[in-house]
Amino acid sequence: MKKIIIFFSLALCIACKTTTIQKKSSPVNYPETKTVNTIDTYFNTAVKDPYRWLEDDRSKDTEAWVNTQNKITFNYLENIPYRDALKARLSKLWNYEKTGAPFIEGEYTYFYKNNGLQNQYVIYRYKTGENPNTSSVFLDPNTFKKDGTVSLGNISFSKNGKILAYAISEGGSDWRKIIIMNAETKTIIEDTLTDVKFSGMSWYKNEGFYYSSYDKPEGSELSAKTDQHKVYYHKLGTSQKDDQVIYGATANEKHRYIYAGVTKDDRYLIISPRVSTSGNKLLIKDLSKPNSTFITILNHTDSDTSIIENKGSKLYLVTNLNAPNNKMVTVDVANPTPEYWEDLIPETKNVLSASKGGGSFFAEYMVHAVSKVLQYDYNGKLIREVKLPGVGSAGGFGAKNEELDLYYSFTNYKTPGNIYKYNIANGTSELFRKSKIDFNADDYESNQVFYTSKDGTKIPMIITHKKGLKLNGKNPTMLYAYGGFNVSLTPSFNIANVVWMEQGGIYAVPNIRGGGEYGKSWHDAGTKMQKQNVFDDFIAAAEYLFDNNYTTPNYLAIRGGSNGGLLIGATMTQRPDLAKVALPAVGVLDMLRYHTFTAGAGWAYDYGTAEDSQAMFEYLKGYSPLHNVKTDVLYPATLITTGDHDDRVVPAHSFKFAAELQSKQTGDNPTLIRIETDAGHGAGTPVSKTIEQYADIYGFTLYNMGFKTLPIQTK
Repeated sequence: MKKIIIFFSLALCIACKTTTIQKKSSPVNYPETKTVNTIDTYFNTAVKDPYRWLEDDRSKDTEAWVNTQNKITFNYLENIPYRDALKARLSKLWNYEKTGAPFIEGEYTYFYKNNGLQNQYVIYRYKTGENPNTSSVFLDPNTFKKDGTVSLGNISFSKNGKILAYAISEGGSDWRKIIIMNAETKTIIEDTLTDVKFSGMSWYKNEGFYYSSYDKPEGSELSAKTDQHKVYYHKLGTSQKDDQVIYGATANEKHRYIYAGVTKDDRYLIISPRVSTSGNKLLIKDLSKPNSTFITILNHTDSDTSIIENKGSKLYLVTNLNAPNNKMVTVDVANPTPEYWEDLIPETKNVLSASKGGGSFFAEYMVHAVSKVLQYDYNGKLIREVKLPGVGSAGGFGAKNEELDLYYSFTNYKTPGNIYKYNIANGTSELFRKSKIDFNADDYESNQVFYTSKDGTKIPMIITHKKGLKLNGKNPTMLYAYGGFNVSLTPSFNIANVVWMEQGGIYAVPNIRGGGEYGKSWHDAGTKMQKQNVFDDFIAAAEYLFDNNYTTPNYLAIRGGSNGGLLIGATMTQRPDLAKVALPAVGVLDMLRYHTFTAGAGWAYDYGTAEDSQAMFEYLKGYSPLHNVKTDVLYPATLITTGDHDDRVVPAHSFKFAAELQSKQTGDNPTLIRIETDAGHGAGTPVSKTIEQYADIYGFTLYNMGFKTLPIQTK
């Protein structure tokens, strides 16, 4: 395929054509967005890209465009009469103590806690065995930056618990810094590691740790392509520039993601190279033998396979190789390839995820997206089914092998997350920490239904709302989904959803194809040239809500983020009549160029790329939201949201889509873009910003559904 790009520099844009947006009855005076004569040619097909200049996140022109768009958007939002009331209610409901499950490192027990409206969770600790009331602050990320936009990422203690490595993110970026602290004295003990991305920190003994990163890209750190991950070893007391590359330095074998982990006994280093977000190779190295080399367990990326435990040279793996719903197998390091694998926990009709703790394995199954947990011994013998508090999502069944108890969380769409203490030996659970939110779950109901998609596939959906709600077709409804990357949407509580449901709102979540709720086959059925299944499943969910009188198009909002933002963009361009409001967040919206930014090429397992083949190019162009906005079409009232530091799905996707919509939208539905500053893809967003975002999203949604006052006044 020959690809030709004609792109005039923005420095020459005095001569560029500009597009003036004119509306017959628009409530918004949109800014002028200039166009450039950029043309890409794919398989002899010319594709215009008039807003290519918005991809340059370092440009003064782009900065000016962002500032202008935000000014118009916030002017609109500030005139919504109940915006402040929504913010106040969200703040009041959010303001309760939230505490995570305890975990032991060295001589201390640690836990995360947020007093209520703190921007970031704080880590506390107390001496194990002493009264938890003696706990004190160990690490407070709220001190990193006053506005909370520097957040704490993952943390990793040395094997003896005396040293902590923790990652921080600035402005929501995926690029991290790693800081190394003496856990006893809480003092920084050496220079900060910089330019680290998509990485854990896995300790070898107490001497150092393995981590992963890319070479710093040329051009913009927030948008330039990164496609060669490398694993490094950092030895304490040495400079980062001296860190040894352990894997990934060969130019002829590129891997976009490589993860490293050391087994609990410090004997083995495990390397998991990936070229995409699905599928990995697997290698292992015996660290007890000097100058040992890597042994290949899997030399292809046809499966997702991981080692979760070892006893000496015996390995315990979870894999979907020839087992789409996952199974657990064992093998000896001496002969570790698949022909020697032996089933320990065989595949079932439900999808397995596994963890370990206290000498047991815990097999969590998804049964129609709802948790079921079984406890096994190391010989694969079933010990018991874990009795859960109800129907919903349970998680966190992990602990060190020597521990007698573990802690797990339980939640669903109407049950705030509570923490339970589980006795591993006798299988009893007790409520350890109950949520303190001012919310009565008994006032709400959450029901699972099954509906039929366009091709006859049965899709589950959970619908949650106040009890006694009249199904009169006039209920404001939020339809939320994801549909990609093997991600499963299991029932979980969200404080913001309470405010939506307090207003008589319905919250509906379908488990559409592309996700992982029914295993690899369910995921694959929503990838590449089957991606349309995802959109059809989502559209059919809306039609089920209409057919059963939950709501009508005038009271439906569709929402999703990242890959879910693509879902919303594709749905609103294919079926602009489906919903009154569209809310695409941090979306993948330019399907012809997504793979040219940051680590986007790694998403090709789900999407394919426009360079793969003519058929793949035509398929992508056929649903790419950016390329399917048409003139003289009434699109839903649209609020696009993104962050200026999003270096996973770069904000250019949202910028260009907003410009296209504003230039072609007809009628009086507003098309706005809300660009959060010092914010990324979502992780680490300060609580204050999160509350403001939800107030704006809900206010925009209800206002455009025709509500001049809140449907139900709250205290």
